[in-house]
Amino acid sequence: MTLLIRGGTVVNADQSQRADVLTEAGKIVAVGADLEAPSGAEIIDAGGGYVMPGGIDPHTHMELPFMGTVASEDFFSGTTAGAVGGTTMIIDFVIPNPQQDVIEAYKTWRGWAEKSATDYSFHVAITWWDDSVHEAMGTLTRDFGVNSFKHFMAYKGAIMADDEILVNSFRRARELGAICTVHAENGELVAHLQQEILNQGITGPEGHPMSRPSQVEGEAANRAIRIAQVLNVPLYIVHNSCIESLEAITRARNEGQRVFGEVLAGHLLVDDSVYRHKDWDYAAAHVMSPPFRPRQHQEALWRGLQAGMLQTTATDHCCFCAPQKRAGHNNFTQIPNGTGGVEDRMHVLWHHGVNSGRLTVNEFVAITSTNAAKIFNLYPRKGVIAVGADADLSVWDPALERTISKDTHHQNVDFNIFEGMIVRGINTVTVAQGQVVYQDGDVRTVRGAGRYVDRPTFAPYYDAMQKAAEQQVWRAVERV
Repeated sequence: MTLLIRGGTVVNADQSQRADVLTEAGKIVAVGADLEAPSGAEIIDAGGGYVMPGGIDPHTHMELPFMGTVASEDFFSGTTAGAVGGTTMIIDFVIPNPQQDVIEAYKTWRGWAEKSATDYSFHVAITWWDDSVHEAMGTLTRDFGVNSFKHFMAYKGAIMADDEILVNSFRRARELGAICTVHAENGELVAHLQQEILNQGITGPEGHPMSRPSQVEGEAANRAIRIAQVLNVPLYIVHNSCIESLEAITRARNEGQRVFGEVLAGHLLVDDSVYRHKDWDYAAAHVMSPPFRPRQHQEALWRGLQAGMLQTTATDHCCFCAPQKRAGHNNFTQIPNGTGGVEDRMHVLWHHGVNSGRLTVNEFVAITSTNAAKIFNLYPRKGVIAVGADADLSVWDPALERTISKDTHHQNVDFNIFEGMIVRGINTVTVAQGQVVYQDGDVRTVRGAGRYVDRPTFAPYYDAMQKAAEQQVWRAVERV
Protein backbone atom coordinates (compact mmCIF):
# COMPACT_ATOMS: atom_id res chain seq x y z
CA MET A 1 0.00 0.00 0.00
CA THR A 2 1.15 3.54 -0.84
CA LEU A 3 0.05 6.36 1.46
CA LEU A 4 0.67 10.10 1.30
CA ILE A 5 0.07 12.32 4.33
CA ARG A 6 0.08 15.93 3.23
CA GLY A 7 -0.51 19.35 4.70
CA GLY A 8 1.01 18.81 8.14
CA THR A 9 4.02 19.75 10.21
CA VAL A 10 6.36 16.79 10.68
CA VAL A 11 7.61 16.71 14.26
CA ASN A 12 10.65 14.71 15.31
CA ALA A 13 12.50 14.89 18.61
CA ASP A 14 15.18 17.13 17.10
CA GLN A 15 13.27 19.35 14.67
CA SER A 16 9.96 20.27 13.06
CA GLN A 17 9.29 21.06 9.43
CA ARG A 18 6.34 21.66 7.16
CA ALA A 19 6.40 18.53 4.99
CA ASP A 20 4.48 15.68 3.43
CA VAL A 21 5.20 12.04 4.25
CA LEU A 22 5.09 9.28 1.63
CA THR A 23 5.01 5.63 2.70
CA GLU A 24 5.18 2.47 0.67
CA ALA A 25 5.24 -1.20 1.68
CA GLY A 26 5.27 -0.28 5.36
CA LYS A 27 8.26 2.08 5.17
CA ILE A 28 8.71 5.83 4.89
CA VAL A 29 10.11 6.51 1.42
CA ALA A 30 10.05 10.32 1.25
CA VAL A 31 9.67 13.34 3.55
CA GLY A 32 9.49 16.76 1.93
CA ALA A 33 7.43 19.66 0.71
CA ASP A 34 4.79 19.21 -1.99
CA LEU A 35 5.36 15.54 -2.66
CA GLU A 36 3.56 14.04 -5.65
CA ALA A 37 1.07 11.27 -4.94
CA PRO A 38 1.85 8.13 -6.96
CA SER A 39 -0.99 6.60 -8.92
CA GLY A 40 -3.38 4.74 -6.65
CA ALA A 41 -1.96 6.17 -3.44
CA GLU A 42 -4.28 6.80 -0.49
CA ILE A 43 -4.10 10.45 0.54
CA ILE A 44 -4.65 11.76 4.07
CA ASP A 45 -5.00 15.48 4.68
CA ALA A 46 -3.30 16.39 7.95
CA GLY A 47 -5.23 19.66 7.92
CA GLY A 48 -2.37 21.77 9.20
CA GLY A 49 -1.90 19.54 12.24
CA TYR A 50 1.14 17.61 13.38
CA VAL A 51 2.51 14.38 11.95
CA MET A 52 4.55 12.56 14.60
CA PRO A 53 6.21 9.17 15.07
CA GLY A 54 3.81 6.62 16.51
CA GLY A 55 4.05 6.34 20.27
CA ILE A 56 6.06 3.59 21.92
CA ASP A 57 4.82 2.44 25.32
CA PRO A 58 7.81 0.67 26.90
CA HIS A 59 5.86 -0.76 29.84
CA THR A 60 2.66 -2.77 29.45
CA HIS A 61 1.26 -6.03 30.84
CA MET A 62 -1.34 -7.51 28.49
CA GLU A 63 -3.21 -10.63 29.70
CA LEU A 64 -0.79 -10.97 32.61
CA PRO A 65 -1.42 -13.83 35.07
CA PHE A 66 -1.04 -12.07 38.41
CA MET A 67 -2.26 -12.35 41.99
CA GLY A 68 -4.60 -15.25 41.27
CA THR A 69 -6.27 -13.79 38.20
CA VAL A 70 -5.44 -12.65 34.64
CA ALA A 71 -5.39 -9.06 33.41
CA SER A 72 -8.56 -8.27 31.44
CA GLU A 73 -6.73 -6.66 28.51
CA ASP A 74 -5.38 -9.06 25.89
CA PHE A 75 -2.79 -8.28 23.23
CA PHE A 76 -5.36 -7.51 20.52
CA SER A 77 -7.65 -5.29 22.59
CA GLY A 78 -4.68 -3.59 24.25
CA THR A 79 -2.76 -2.79 21.07
CA THR A 80 -6.00 -1.65 19.45
CA ALA A 81 -6.67 0.76 22.33
CA GLY A 82 -3.10 1.98 22.07
CA ALA A 83 -3.52 2.59 18.34
CA VAL A 84 -6.62 4.73 18.96
CA GLY A 85 -4.45 6.94 21.16
CA GLY A 86 -1.54 7.13 18.70
CA THR A 87 0.63 4.36 20.15
CA THR A 88 1.94 1.97 17.49
CA MET A 89 4.27 -0.24 19.54
CA ILE A 90 4.41 -1.71 23.02
CA ILE A 91 7.17 -3.46 24.94
CA ASP A 92 5.49 -5.98 27.22
CA PHE A 93 6.99 -8.32 29.84
CA VAL A 94 7.62 -12.04 30.00
CA ILE A 95 7.44 -12.95 33.70
CA PRO A 96 8.45 -16.54 34.46
CA ASN A 97 7.27 -18.10 37.69
CA PRO A 98 10.07 -18.94 40.12
CA GLN A 99 11.77 -22.15 38.89
CA GLN A 100 9.93 -21.98 35.55
CA ASP A 101 12.05 -22.51 32.45
CA VAL A 102 12.70 -19.00 31.12
CA ILE A 103 12.58 -19.96 27.43
CA GLU A 104 9.32 -21.82 27.99
CA ALA A 105 7.81 -18.71 29.56
CA TYR A 106 9.07 -16.57 26.68
CA LYS A 107 7.45 -18.85 24.11
CA THR A 108 4.17 -18.80 26.05
CA TRP A 109 4.06 -14.99 25.96
CA ARG A 110 5.00 -14.97 22.28
CA GLY A 111 2.02 -17.21 21.61
CA TRP A 112 -0.35 -14.89 23.47
CA ALA A 113 1.00 -11.88 21.62
CA GLU A 114 0.42 -13.26 18.13
CA LYS A 115 -3.01 -11.61 18.19
CA SER A 116 -1.48 -8.11 18.49
CA ALA A 117 -2.75 -5.43 16.12
CA THR A 118 0.46 -3.38 16.16
CA ASP A 119 4.15 -4.15 16.66
CA TYR A 120 5.44 -5.41 19.99
CA SER A 121 8.54 -6.67 21.78
CA PHE A 122 9.38 -8.09 25.20
CA HIS A 123 11.48 -7.44 28.25
CA VAL A 124 12.12 -10.72 30.10
CA ALA A 125 11.97 -10.83 33.90
CA ILE A 126 14.60 -12.70 35.91
CA THR A 127 12.69 -14.09 38.88
CA TRP A 128 15.12 -16.83 40.00
CA TRP A 129 18.67 -17.94 39.32
CA ASP A 130 20.69 -20.99 38.38
CA ASP A 131 22.90 -22.02 35.47
CA SER A 132 19.88 -22.56 33.22
CA VAL A 133 18.82 -18.93 33.65
CA HIS A 134 22.36 -17.80 32.82
CA GLU A 135 22.18 -19.84 29.62
CA ALA A 136 18.64 -18.68 28.80
CA MET A 137 19.68 -15.03 28.91
CA GLY A 138 22.30 -15.79 26.26
CA THR A 139 19.78 -17.64 24.12
CA LEU A 140 17.26 -14.81 24.37
CA THR A 141 19.76 -12.16 23.28
CA ARG A 142 21.29 -14.29 20.53
CA ASP A 143 18.23 -15.99 19.02
CA PHE A 144 15.15 -14.02 20.05
CA GLY A 145 16.06 -10.33 19.88
CA VAL A 146 15.74 -9.59 23.62
CA ASN A 147 18.08 -6.88 24.92
CA SER A 148 16.50 -5.98 28.27
CA PHE A 149 15.90 -7.94 31.47
CA LYS A 150 13.49 -6.96 34.24
CA HIS A 151 13.97 -7.39 37.99
CA PHE A 152 11.15 -7.00 40.51
CA MET A 153 12.63 -5.86 43.80
CA ALA A 154 9.11 -6.17 45.30
CA TYR A 155 6.53 -8.98 45.66
CA LYS A 156 8.27 -11.08 48.30
CA GLY A 157 7.35 -14.75 48.17
CA ALA A 158 6.47 -14.54 44.50
CA ILE A 159 8.61 -12.92 41.79
CA MET A 160 10.95 -10.78 43.91
CA ALA A 161 14.61 -10.72 42.89
CA ASP A 162 16.90 -10.50 45.92
CA ASP A 163 20.38 -8.98 45.83
CA GLU A 164 21.99 -12.28 44.84
CA ILE A 165 19.75 -12.54 41.79
CA LEU A 166 20.39 -8.90 40.93
CA VAL A 167 24.16 -9.35 41.03
CA ASN A 168 24.14 -12.54 38.97
CA SER A 169 21.71 -11.19 36.39
CA PHE A 170 23.37 -7.77 36.13
CA ARG A 171 26.75 -9.42 35.52
CA ARG A 172 25.30 -11.65 32.82
CA ALA A 173 23.55 -8.71 31.16
CA ARG A 174 26.85 -6.85 31.11
CA GLU A 175 28.50 -9.78 29.32
CA LEU A 176 25.71 -9.85 26.74
CA GLY A 177 25.41 -6.12 26.09
CA ALA A 178 21.86 -6.02 27.48
CA ILE A 179 20.24 -3.38 29.66
CA CYS A 180 18.85 -4.15 33.12
CA THR A 181 15.51 -2.76 34.26
CA VAL A 182 14.16 -2.75 37.80
CA HIS A 183 10.88 -2.27 39.63
CA ALA A 184 12.34 -0.44 42.61
CA GLU A 185 10.55 -1.15 45.89
CA ASN A 186 12.11 -2.82 48.92
CA GLY A 187 10.11 -6.06 49.07
CA GLU A 188 11.19 -6.93 52.60
CA LEU A 189 10.02 -3.57 53.93
CA VAL A 190 6.74 -3.77 52.01
CA ALA A 191 5.96 -7.23 53.42
CA HIS A 192 6.76 -6.03 56.96
CA LEU A 193 4.62 -2.90 56.63
CA GLN A 194 1.71 -4.77 55.08
CA GLN A 195 1.51 -7.10 58.07
CA GLU A 196 1.93 -4.22 60.52
CA ILE A 197 -0.93 -2.27 58.93
CA LEU A 198 -3.21 -5.31 58.79
CA ASN A 199 -2.49 -5.91 62.49
CA GLN A 200 -3.76 -2.40 63.15
CA GLY A 201 -7.10 -3.38 61.60
CA ILE A 202 -6.62 -1.39 58.40
CA THR A 203 -7.80 -3.63 55.56
CA GLY A 204 -9.12 -1.22 52.90
CA PRO A 205 -7.36 0.32 49.89
CA GLU A 206 -6.05 3.17 52.05
CA GLY A 207 -3.62 0.63 53.52
CA HIS A 208 -1.95 0.11 50.15
CA PRO A 209 -0.01 3.43 49.97
CA MET A 210 0.68 3.23 53.71
CA SER A 211 2.53 -0.05 53.15
CA ARG A 212 4.57 1.33 50.25
CA PRO A 213 5.84 4.79 51.31
CA SER A 214 8.14 6.70 49.02
CA GLN A 215 11.19 5.83 51.13
CA VAL A 216 10.68 2.16 50.23
CA GLU A 217 10.98 3.07 46.56
CA GLY A 218 13.89 5.44 47.06
CA GLU A 219 15.94 2.86 48.97
CA ALA A 220 15.49 0.22 46.27
CA ALA A 221 16.25 2.64 43.44
CA ASN A 222 19.48 3.72 45.13
CA ARG A 223 20.47 0.12 45.86
CA ALA A 224 19.91 -0.98 42.26
CA ILE A 225 21.86 2.04 41.01
CA ARG A 226 24.82 1.27 43.28
CA ILE A 227 24.86 -2.40 42.26
CA ALA A 228 24.78 -1.36 38.60
CA GLN A 229 27.56 1.15 39.28
CA VAL A 230 29.85 -1.48 40.77
CA LEU A 231 29.15 -3.94 37.95
CA ASN A 232 29.39 -1.36 35.14
CA VAL A 233 26.01 -2.13 33.62
CA PRO A 234 23.43 0.38 32.29
CA LEU A 235 20.20 0.56 34.29
CA TYR A 236 16.63 1.57 33.47
CA ILE A 237 14.30 2.20 36.42
CA VAL A 238 10.62 1.77 35.60
CA HIS A 239 7.63 3.77 36.89
CA ASN A 240 9.41 6.28 39.13
CA SER A 241 6.72 7.77 41.34
CA CYS A 242 8.50 9.81 43.97
CA ILE A 243 11.07 12.43 44.86
CA GLU A 244 13.42 9.88 46.46
CA SER A 245 13.86 7.73 43.35
CA LEU A 246 14.20 10.82 41.15
CA GLU A 247 16.93 12.15 43.44
CA ALA A 248 18.79 8.83 43.23
CA ILE A 249 18.65 8.91 39.43
CA THR A 250 19.68 12.56 39.30
CA ARG A 251 22.68 11.96 41.54
CA ALA A 252 23.80 8.97 39.46
CA ARG A 253 23.42 10.78 36.15
CA ASN A 254 25.31 13.80 37.48
CA GLU A 255 28.13 11.42 38.39
CA GLY A 256 28.18 10.13 34.81
CA GLN A 257 26.47 6.80 35.45
CA ARG A 258 24.35 5.35 32.65
CA VAL A 259 20.95 5.35 34.35
CA PHE A 260 17.58 5.99 32.71
CA GLY A 261 14.24 6.77 34.33
CA GLU A 262 10.66 6.13 33.26
CA VAL A 263 7.58 7.89 34.59
CA LEU A 264 3.95 6.87 34.17
CA ALA A 265 1.33 9.29 32.94
CA GLY A 266 -0.75 8.34 35.97
CA HIS A 267 1.98 9.20 38.44
CA LEU A 268 2.25 12.66 36.88
CA LEU A 269 -1.46 13.40 37.22
CA VAL A 270 -3.19 11.32 39.93
CA ASP A 271 -2.59 11.87 43.66
CA ASP A 272 -2.98 9.61 46.67
CA SER A 273 -6.36 11.04 47.73
CA VAL A 274 -7.98 8.40 45.49
CA TYR A 275 -7.23 5.72 48.10
CA ARG A 276 -9.32 7.51 50.70
CA HIS A 277 -12.44 7.71 48.51
CA LYS A 278 -15.59 6.52 50.28
CA ASP A 279 -16.43 4.15 47.40
CA TRP A 280 -14.35 0.99 47.94
CA ASP A 281 -14.46 0.01 44.26
CA TYR A 282 -13.25 3.45 43.20
CA ALA A 283 -10.34 3.37 45.64
CA ALA A 284 -9.42 -0.22 44.76
CA ALA A 285 -9.44 0.57 41.05
CA HIS A 286 -6.40 2.80 41.69
CA VAL A 287 -4.38 0.15 43.53
CA MET A 288 -1.09 -0.29 41.68
CA SER A 289 2.55 -0.40 42.68
CA PRO A 290 4.19 1.93 43.31
CA PRO A 291 1.02 3.72 44.46
CA PHE A 292 -0.06 7.20 43.51
CA ARG A 293 1.69 9.80 45.68
CA PRO A 294 0.95 13.16 47.33
CA ARG A 295 1.02 16.12 44.94
CA GLN A 296 4.51 17.35 45.75
CA HIS A 297 5.89 14.20 44.15
CA GLN A 298 4.00 14.93 40.93
CA GLU A 299 5.51 18.37 40.63
CA ALA A 300 8.98 16.93 41.18
CA LEU A 301 8.41 14.28 38.51
CA TRP A 302 7.34 16.92 35.99
CA ARG A 303 10.53 18.83 36.72
CA GLY A 304 12.56 15.67 36.32
CA LEU A 305 10.94 15.06 32.95
CA GLN A 306 11.57 18.63 31.84
CA ALA A 307 15.21 18.47 32.98
CA GLY A 308 15.90 15.21 31.16
CA MET A 309 16.51 13.19 34.30
CA LEU A 310 13.47 11.08 33.35
CA GLN A 311 13.59 10.10 29.70
CA THR A 312 10.50 8.04 28.91
CA THR A 313 6.80 7.92 29.68
CA ALA A 314 4.77 4.72 29.95
CA THR A 315 1.56 3.36 31.45
CA ASP A 316 2.28 0.04 33.20
CA HIS A 317 -1.02 -0.85 31.53
CA CYS A 318 -2.31 -3.80 33.57
CA CYS A 319 -6.08 -3.90 33.81
CA PHE A 320 -8.31 -5.63 36.35
CA CYS A 321 -12.06 -5.09 36.48
CA ALA A 322 -14.10 -4.49 39.64
CA PRO A 323 -14.97 -8.17 40.30
CA GLN A 324 -11.26 -9.01 40.11
CA LYS A 325 -10.28 -6.16 42.43
CA ARG A 326 -12.86 -7.40 44.98
CA ALA A 327 -10.67 -10.41 45.68
CA GLY A 328 -9.05 -8.09 48.22
CA HIS A 329 -12.26 -6.71 49.71
CA ASN A 330 -11.22 -7.63 53.24
CA ASN A 331 -7.45 -7.43 52.74
CA PHE A 332 -5.80 -4.71 50.65
CA THR A 333 -2.76 -6.94 50.01
CA GLN A 334 -5.00 -9.21 47.91
CA ILE A 335 -6.26 -6.48 45.58
CA PRO A 336 -4.72 -7.19 42.14
CA ASN A 337 -2.25 -4.41 41.39
CA GLY A 338 -2.75 -2.52 38.14
CA THR A 339 -4.44 0.29 36.23
CA GLY A 340 -4.95 1.19 32.55
CA GLY A 341 -3.79 4.02 30.33
CA VAL A 342 -2.35 2.78 27.01
CA GLU A 343 -5.06 4.63 25.07
CA ASP A 344 -4.81 7.89 27.00
CA ARG A 345 -1.09 8.34 27.68
CA MET A 346 -0.31 10.59 24.72
CA HIS A 347 -3.48 12.66 25.10
CA VAL A 348 -3.00 13.48 28.79
CA LEU A 349 0.71 14.19 28.31
CA TRP A 350 -0.02 16.57 25.44
CA HIS A 351 -2.74 18.37 27.38
CA HIS A 352 -0.86 18.69 30.66
CA GLY A 353 2.61 18.89 29.12
CA VAL A 354 2.51 20.75 25.81
CA ASN A 355 -0.60 22.85 26.43
CA SER A 356 0.72 23.93 29.83
CA GLY A 357 4.11 24.93 28.45
CA ARG A 358 5.96 22.25 30.39
CA LEU A 359 7.00 20.49 27.17
CA THR A 360 7.69 21.54 23.60
CA VAL A 361 6.19 19.47 20.79
CA ASN A 362 9.67 18.06 20.09
CA GLU A 363 10.13 17.08 23.72
CA PHE A 364 6.71 15.42 23.59
CA VAL A 365 7.88 13.24 20.70
CA ALA A 366 11.07 12.43 22.59
CA ILE A 367 9.33 11.25 25.77
CA THR A 368 6.52 9.35 24.04
CA SER A 369 8.53 7.63 21.30
CA THR A 370 12.10 8.56 20.37
CA ASN A 371 13.82 8.11 23.72
CA ALA A 372 12.34 4.65 24.24
CA ALA A 373 13.40 3.69 20.71
CA LYS A 374 16.97 4.80 21.43
CA ILE A 375 17.27 3.23 24.88
CA PHE A 376 15.94 -0.14 23.72
CA ASN A 377 17.79 -0.16 20.38
CA LEU A 378 14.80 0.32 18.08
CA TYR A 379 16.03 3.59 16.61
CA PRO A 380 15.99 4.62 13.73
CA ARG A 381 13.57 1.90 12.69
CA LYS A 382 11.13 3.34 15.23
CA GLY A 383 10.80 6.73 16.92
CA VAL A 384 11.53 9.00 13.96
CA ILE A 385 9.95 10.17 10.72
CA ALA A 386 12.76 9.64 8.23
CA VAL A 387 13.36 7.74 5.01
CA GLY A 388 13.79 4.05 5.79
CA ALA A 389 11.96 4.11 9.12
CA ASP A 390 8.84 2.04 9.73
CA ALA A 391 5.69 3.85 8.64
CA ASP A 392 4.27 4.15 12.17
CA LEU A 393 2.69 7.59 12.42
CA SER A 394 0.25 9.69 14.41
CA VAL A 395 -1.65 12.61 12.88
CA TRP A 396 -2.48 15.09 15.63
CA ASP A 397 -5.06 17.85 15.79
CA PRO A 398 -3.91 20.25 18.54
CA ALA A 399 -7.25 22.07 18.66
CA LEU A 400 -9.60 19.11 18.97
CA GLU A 401 -11.01 18.24 22.39
CA ARG A 402 -12.51 15.12 23.93
CA THR A 403 -13.56 13.89 27.35
CA ILE A 404 -11.90 10.71 28.60
CA SER A 405 -14.35 8.11 29.90
CA LYS A 406 -14.65 4.39 30.52
CA ASP A 407 -17.90 4.58 28.56
CA THR A 408 -16.12 5.55 25.35
CA HIS A 409 -12.59 4.22 25.68
CA HIS A 410 -11.44 1.10 23.81
CA GLN A 411 -9.54 -0.42 26.76
CA ASN A 412 -11.04 -3.66 28.06
CA VAL A 413 -11.57 -2.47 31.60
CA ASP A 414 -14.52 -0.99 33.50
CA PHE A 415 -12.62 1.97 34.97
CA ASN A 416 -10.45 4.83 33.76
CA ILE A 417 -8.07 6.64 36.10
CA PHE A 418 -8.48 9.80 33.97
CA GLU A 419 -12.29 9.63 34.01
CA GLY A 420 -13.93 12.96 33.10
CA MET A 421 -10.70 14.68 32.11
CA ILE A 422 -11.13 17.03 29.15
CA VAL A 423 -8.05 17.01 26.94
CA ARG A 424 -7.23 19.32 24.04
CA GLY A 425 -4.98 17.84 21.38
CA ILE A 426 -6.19 14.58 19.86
CA ASN A 427 -4.82 11.79 17.70
CA THR A 428 -7.03 11.68 14.60
CA VAL A 429 -5.21 9.17 12.39
CA THR A 430 -2.90 6.29 13.29
CA VAL A 431 -0.76 4.56 10.68
CA ALA A 432 0.93 1.27 11.58
CA GLN A 433 3.21 -0.48 9.09
CA GLY A 434 1.92 1.91 6.43
CA GLN A 435 -1.73 0.94 7.02
CA VAL A 436 -4.39 3.25 8.42
CA VAL A 437 -5.55 1.47 11.56
CA TYR A 438 -7.54 4.34 13.06
CA GLN A 439 -9.12 7.44 11.52
CA ASP A 440 -11.56 9.89 13.09
CA GLY A 441 -13.27 7.33 15.31
CA ASP A 442 -13.12 4.48 12.80
CA VAL A 443 -11.08 1.61 14.24
CA ARG A 444 -9.51 -0.55 11.52
CA THR A 445 -7.05 -2.70 13.43
CA VAL A 446 -6.54 -6.29 12.28
CA ARG A 447 -6.07 -9.15 14.70
CA GLY A 448 -2.58 -10.59 14.27
CA ALA A 449 -1.22 -7.79 12.07
CA GLY A 450 1.36 -6.80 14.67
CA ARG A 451 4.92 -8.05 14.31
CA TYR A 452 7.40 -9.14 16.93
CA VAL A 453 10.35 -6.74 16.69
CA ASP A 454 13.86 -7.93 17.47
CA ARG A 455 15.99 -5.58 19.58
CA PRO A 456 19.70 -6.32 19.14
CA THR A 457 22.02 -6.02 22.10
CA PHE A 458 24.49 -3.19 22.45
CA ALA A 459 28.27 -3.57 22.60
CA PRO A 460 28.94 -4.98 26.08
CA TYR A 461 29.15 -1.97 28.39
CA TYR A 462 31.93 -3.42 30.52
CA ASP A 463 34.07 -4.15 27.46
CA ALA A 464 33.63 -0.57 26.28
CA MET A 465 34.64 0.75 29.70
CA GLN A 466 37.63 -1.60 29.78
CA LYS A 467 38.81 -0.55 26.32
CA ALA A 468 38.49 3.12 27.25
CA ALA A 469 40.59 2.54 30.38
CA GLU A 470 43.23 0.66 28.38
CA GLN A 471 43.40 3.46 25.83
CA GLN A 472 43.98 5.99 28.61
CA VAL A 473 46.84 3.85 29.95
CA TRP A 474 48.48 3.59 26.53
CA ARG A 475 48.15 7.32 25.93
CA ALA A 476 49.84 7.90 29.29
CA VAL A 477 52.64 5.49 28.32
CA GLU A 478 53.13 7.23 25.00
CA ARG A 479 53.45 10.59 26.74
CA VAL A 480 56.19 9.11 28.93
